[in-house]
Amino acid sequence: MKITFFSAKPYDKESFVHANECYGFEYEFFETELNAATAEVIQNSIAICAFVNDQLNRQVLEVLATKGVKIIALRCAGFNNLDIEAAHELGIRVCRVPAYSPEAVAEHALAMIMTLNRKTHKAYNRVREQNFSLQGLLGFNLYQKTVGVVGTGNIGKAFCRMMLGMGCRVLAFDLVADKSLEAEGVVFLPLITLLQQSDIISLHCPLNEQTTHLIDQQTIPFMKKGVMIINTGRGKLIDTKDCIDALKTGHIGYLGIDVYEQEEKLFFKDLSSHIIQDDMIQRLMSFPNVLVTAHQAFFTKEALEQIAMVTLDSIEKLGKGEPPATNGALVV
Repeated sequence: MKITFFSAKPYDKESFVHANECYGFEYEFFETELNAATAEVIQNSIAICAFVNDQLNRQVLEVLATKGVKIIALRCAGFNNLDIEAAHELGIRVCRVPAYSPEAVAEHALAMIMTLNRKTHKAYNRVREQNFSLQGLLGFNLYQKTVGVVGTGNIGKAFCRMMLGMGCRVLAFDLVADKSLEAEGVVFLPLITLLQQSDIISLHCPLNEQTTHLIDQQTIPFMKKGVMIINTGRGKLIDTKDCIDALKTGHIGYLGIDVYEQEEKLFFKDLSSHIIQDDMIQRLMSFPNVLVTAHQAFFTKEALEQIAMVTLDSIEKLGKGEPPATNGALVV
């Protein structure tokens, strides 16, 4: 079976080539993103492997169907870029990787909290310039602070446990309370109550109609003045313009984002010699209390290995007419 990869970076190729020793698939790699135009390059592939910013709308899916594609494998957990109804109508099976080292993303969220708080990125640059002053580097103890976690799936659950280990009071919001987390001391509350009580808010929920712009001008006023917001979920969970306004007034005291609303035009690319036309990302990066990383949270050796193995196993199962072995891997 031939698999065509889109948005394939060198590290994707390395992990999938290594994992393929157990399967023997034929590969074709394209570094370009998948869209209606680039889909035309597909030749004799039963499966394609796509990533978070690849387009999987009806137009693209129709092109894939005419090319004989039967399987779309998303090498990520989210599938908000997929037209599920169109895939079903066209008879294309879609799988994803529902859990790949959730600790990787949770640890990155914690790293962003620690960096914003203790300003280690600024201290690193200062010392390299022989500036050993502590002025402007004041942080706060995480111990006994209240951390609100929105979404307690695999990643949110791992993050909750990390923050409990830091001695924090952990609040959570989800449609269904997790009994195991409650037994460990996590308190499940309505969203607005969580926003009102939290010193730090970390977003780990999926993106859908209900969660789009979950953080905006309607919900920010409920938060404590000076709140820290961390987003390692999906960019559109946050209304960027509203957050910029709240940063300017000081209502948001710290913002850490590993995802961004318009990231498909920026992330996973080297734009160091380009003039970036996105004024909002430029404005965000001008704030001293904002930390932006480029969809890096998943990026660990262990996570890449798991993504490759789960993806290939799901493709093999679907190719045989069997359901994927991983619970939750099948989307359509």
